[in-house]
Amino acid sequence: MQIDSEKINNIKIDKLSIFIPNKKFFVAMAKKDRVDFIYNTSALEGNIMTYPDVATLLDGVTVGGHKLSDEQQILNQNRSLNLLFSMIENKSFELNKKRLLKLHKKVGFEEALSWGEFRSGGVHIGGTEFLPPKADHLDSHFNNGINEIKKISNPIVQAITYFLFGAKSKFFYDGNKRVSRLMMNGILLLYGYPILNIKVKDKLELNKMMIDFYDNDNIQKSIKYLCDYYLKQNRVFKVKGIKINEKK
Repeated sequence: MQIDSEKINNIKIDKLSIFIPNKKFFVAMAKKDRVDFIYNTSALEGNIMTYPDVATLLDGVTVGGHKLSDEQQILNQNRSLNLLFSMIENKSFELNKKRLLKLHKKVGFEEALSWGEFRSGGVHIGGTEFLPPKADHLDSHFNNGINEIKKISNPIVQAITYFLFGAKSKFFYDGNKRVSRLMMNGILLLYGYPILNIKVKDKLELNKMMIDFYDNDNIQKSIKYLCDYYLKQNRVFKVKGIKINEKK
């Protein structure tokens, strides 16, 4: 897939202007919703652990009746999210390969075929005939995509575009959507915006959108869908009269 920043910058996103950047506030909100984010992210991947199961496991208590792989996925997501928060707070997060690999090393630990490195072989995406880039093209594909994504003027659109780019490119054998969500939310928090927490209840509609994106490469349509979803999920922060600007 090719990212065209000029076309993406022409998408009408006036509604997104209601969000007032406040890095300190929205990092705190993201931490507060940590369990919910981990639950939904893992459930979207088919993990059957319930919200109470996830909360209990993250409190350090083993939950019986579940596969070790399900628990590993939850713990990996927790470690990777904590790493992202650390990157944001110590101002080391950047939209680059180094940060992506560092996050994937936590996401895919003892779960993916390899972790913390781009895949070395071919992969496919279920439900579509689309084939991701060949392994020996991944570095140039990533660099070209990132160069265009960085030209996107609105941080929220930039973040959403990275998620779509990472999910479709499949830079890794496994954990692509999970690590792409982390990178997306890293961009959002870096610029002081609320995170995008995609809910498992919306999995069917999300999957339909993603399959259409894989098949037709209409990234503008998918960006619009996720921008509307972002507005819906974060409507609590757009109430007029609430001033949450950071003090200079």
